[in-house]
Amino acid sequence: MHLTDARPHVVIVGGGIAGLAAAFFLRDEPVRVTVLEGSPRPGGKLCVSEIAGVAVDEGAEALLVTRPEGTGLIAELGLGGERVAPGTTSSAIWTLGALHPLPRRQFMGVPADLAELARSGVLTSDGVARASQDLELPATARDGDVAVARYVGARLGAEVVDRLVDPLLGGVYAGRSAELSFDATLPALATASRKYRSLAEAAGSLLPSPAPTRCPDDPGARPAPGGSVFTTLAGGLGTLPEYLARASGAHVRTGAMARELSPAEGGWRLTVGSAAAPEQIDADAVILAVPARPAGRLLAGAPGASAAVAALAEIGYASMAIVTLAYPRSAFPAPGLAALGWSGYLVPAVDGRAVKAVTFSTVKWPHLAGAPESGAAPLEIVRCSVGRIGEEALLQRADDELAALAAAELAAATGVRGGPAATRVTRWGGGLPQYTVGHLDRVARIRAGVAARPGLAVCGAAYDGVGIPACIGTARAAASQVTAFLAARR
Repeated sequence: MHLTDARPHVVIVGGGIAGLAAAFFLRDEPVRVTVLEGSPRPGGKLCVSEIAGVAVDEGAEALLVTRPEGTGLIAELGLGGERVAPGTTSSAIWTLGALHPLPRRQFMGVPADLAELARSGVLTSDGVARASQDLELPATARDGDVAVARYVGARLGAEVVDRLVDPLLGGVYAGRSAELSFDATLPALATASRKYRSLAEAAGSLLPSPAPTRCPDDPGARPAPGGSVFTTLAGGLGTLPEYLARASGAHVRTGAMARELSPAEGGWRLTVGSAAAPEQIDADAVILAVPARPAGRLLAGAPGASAAVAALAEIGYASMAIVTLAYPRSAFPAPGLAALGWSGYLVPAVDGRAVKAVTFSTVKWPHLAGAPESGAAPLEIVRCSVGRIGEEALLQRADDELAALAAAELAAATGVRGGPAATRVTRWGGGLPQYTVGHLDRVARIRAGVAARPGLAVCGAAYDGVGIPACIGTARAAASQVTAFLAARR
C-alpha cells in the first residue's frame, strides 16, 4: 500500500468486461482499484475496428435488453442515447439444401408449435413425425442434470436436436448439445419441463403470444414490450470497455500478467510480470476476472482453495473465429439481402460446414450501412462465425484460407457473386467456456471454496452465463463481496 494513500487496495486480475465492470462498481467506495490486464489492451472479447471504412465489432455485437444488467450499466455510464435497436432479428436455418425460416414458436430451438415446425422445412417428414410423438410420449424421467441432446432428443427426436437446438446452442457457446448441461444452458426450460409432460408444451409456456422470432445468439429471451430483445451501441459494443475504464477511475495496467497469488500480511500478494523481472503488488482484496484455468492457477496459491481449483480445471473452453466480409451491395442477387427479411442464418453441425452462423450486419444494424447522401457505394457487411468445440484443426488455417472458405459457403447459401471487397479475421482462442453436464455443481464448489478465503472473489463468463449482461451481473456480485469484506474488517 502506498504510504500516502491509506485506502484499502483492491486488485482486479483481468481487464475484460467483467473486470472493468467490477472496477466501475467500486468507483464510489473508499478504496483504490488497480486492474491488471495481461494483453496489450483492455476489453477482452469486446473490440471494434474498421473494415472497408466502417467500424464493426470483432467480438460480441449485441446484448440482451431483457436482462437489466447490461442496459443498466449503459445507463449508469450515461450512454443511453448511444443505444441502437436492430432493424430485424428474424433469422433462418441453412439446411437440407436451402435457407428455411427459423420457426417463430420455439425456445432455443425447442418447438412449441409442431404444425409451424412442419411448414418451416427445417426437418424432413420423418423428423416432423418423430417430433410429434412428444405430445403422446409418457413423461421422461430425469434424475439430476443431463445433456441437452439427451433430454430433448428423448422427447422430440434427433432431427430437432441436430437441425434446431444444436445450431442455436452452438451460436452461443460454440459447443455441442450432446455435452452441454440442460440445467445450466436452458434453466428456464429445464424448470418448465418438470411441470409438463410434453417438452413442446413446456417451451410454449415460456413464450409470449405472439412469439418473437429468435436470433442466432438469442438464449430464448422474451422481448421488451414494444421493442427488440437486442441492442448495441452506435459505435459498436467494442467501445464500451473504454468508457468503463475511464469512468471507473481505476488504474488500468495492460501487459501486466499476474502469475502468482499468495497470502500476505493483512491481505494478498500478486506476482506480476516475467520470472526474470517479477513485480510484487500487495492488495487488501482481489477479484479474479479471468477464465477458469488462469483463475485456478492463481487460486492454487491460496491455502484451502483446492476444491475450487479442481472445479475450475473441469471447465473447458472452445475456440472460434469471426470472419468479417464486406461486399458491394450489388454483388447480392436482386432484390438484395434486406429483402430476405433475415438478420442472418445458422448452420447445423450435422451438415458438415465450417461456418456455424452468419450475421448480415448491415441488415441487422442499418446504421452500419451509412447515409445514402454520403456518396459512397453501398456495402453489405457480413460476419461469419467459424469453429465449434473440437474443431481446432479448422482454426489452424491461415487467415486468407478461412476468409475464402467463409466467402465460398456464403455464396452457396445466398448466391453472392464475386469475392469480398475487404476481409477481416478475428480469432478468439479459448474464448467460450463450456457449460457441460454438472456445471451448476462446479460453480457452487468454486464459489464455496473462494468464499472460504476472505478478500477473494471471482467473476466472468465461466459462471452464470456467457453473455455481456451475465458477466456484468457476476462483476457486481464480486464487487459487493469484497466491499462487504472490507467494511467488516474496518
